Amino acid sequence: MGNVKTVMTEDEVRRTIDRLAFQVIENHGECENLVLVGIQRRGVDIAARVRTVLEEQLEKTVEFGSLDINLYRDDWTTLDVQPMINETDIPSSVDGKVLLLIDDVLFTGRTVRAALEAVLDYGRPSRIELMVLVDRGHRELPIQANYVGKQIATARTEQVDVLIEETDGRDEVLLQHAE
Repeated sequence: MGNVKTVMTEDEVRRTIDRLAFQVIENHGECENLVLVGIQRRGVDIAARVRTVLEEQLEKTVEFGSLDINLYRDDWTTLDVQPMINETDIPSSVDGKVLLLIDDVLFTGRTVRAALEAVLDYGRPSRIELMVLVDRGHRELPIQANYVGKQIATARTEQVDVLIEETDGRDEVLLQHAE
């Protein structure tokens, strides 16, 4: 195990999620046509928190769903283990809606590519946007987030771990340096 550095504390994670939610309000006003879709696993927890902030600020319900992309991954035939299938729960119709995909880390872009393919099986949204808590660079596909919590310059060999209270028992973003 390499050297580990904290790049976002609990307070920074909370403030960043709040800021991202306010950016959504700036861009989408009352969020009438917006559906938040968290990418399993930690993206769902982040999306739920964004939804909470939006609902508190707008005093109304914001549509929400979760998306499992495991069967859409382009590397699952090379995985040593079977993919763990999580739940997908997309609102009844996404046709004509603005979908906001939410994930924890944007790295190569392959997870987002899989999410785009998966979500299009549920209909034809008018627009798809992307929110990530951390963008660490090293894209392999031409994918860019509309909302970025924090950009972190990383080496390709380093690992970014997003810990979320609901899944991991604490909020923190760690950068693990390779040895």
